[in-house]
Amino acid sequence: MGNPKLYEISSPVEKRELPQLSPVIQDLHDTLLAFRNQFHAGRAIAAPQIGIHKRIIYMYINQPTVFINPVLKLIGDEEIEVMDDCMSFPNLLVKVRRHKKSRILYRDMKWNEQEMVLEGDLSELLQHEYDHLDGILATMRAIDNHSFYMK
Repeated sequence: MGNPKLYEISSPVEKRELPQLSPVIQDLHDTLLAFRNQFHAGRAIAAPQIGIHKRIIYMYINQPTVFINPVLKLIGDEEIEVMDDCMSFPNLLVKVRRHKKSRILYRDMKWNEQEMVLEGDLSELLQHEYDHLDGILATMRAIDNHSFYMK
């Protein structure tokens, strides 16, 4: 389902590439906002969704956050079931299980190490975007064969 390139594993960003990231981040921003305007949804996007196979996630909720080379750590065993949607197939919902709590370690645009602890919908969101970096789509995380719904 979707573009075969979405199943590829993304490469880490190297520090020397940092000066070239501004146009990529702008493209992620513009693509996310265009999607929001069309579908009235969308809080984050991963670089592979715009054809850039680098380990970058762009999230825009109250303010933009750029996650470079994120490492996601799941916290605890508690999971939540959610109806996951994706910019890559905007008319489909997929019922998945995600960890309720997670920690994400990453570098920011100044190459500083950062850490964020996430719960609930933000934890689910970053797990979804992180999956894109590893070539995993929400459809591959479906609870069962009856977990697909058209919007």
